Amino acid sequence: MRIEHVAMWTQNIEIMKTFYIDYFGGIAGDKYNNPRKSFESYFITFDSGARLELMQMPAVLLASGDTNHQYIGLAHIAISVGSIEKVKGLTDELMKAGYTVISEPRYTGDGYYESCVLDPDGNRLELTV
Repeated sequence: MRIEHVAMWTQNIEIMKTFYIDYFGGIAGDKYNNPRKSFESYFITFDSGARLELMQMPAVLLASGDTNHQYIGLAHIAISVGSIEKVKGLTDELMKAGYTVISEPRYTGDGYYESCVLDPDGNRLELTV
């Protein structure tokens, strides 16, 4: 078995699509639009075959927006970028572009080399080797 895809709600579907394409090399499929439900979505596919579904619908409630605390549910998405240098470089690039860096690149107690940044909606992305 494998996880087929992860889905997340957004209020900024085009901004989120561009972020995952520009910084992580994702490829967006065609936009799905269901006018009856005012639902839109994109599947973003990555080189590994992993897919992220971005979804937008006016009836979905906005979360608290508090990125300083953790909550029950999805904690982060870990994205392997391939090397320590790429973790450092991409973290720096995202910081210079104005994205929030929660934790600078570092070795963790369990042996990972990672940083943590927020995407445009405040979702935590763990950048790792």
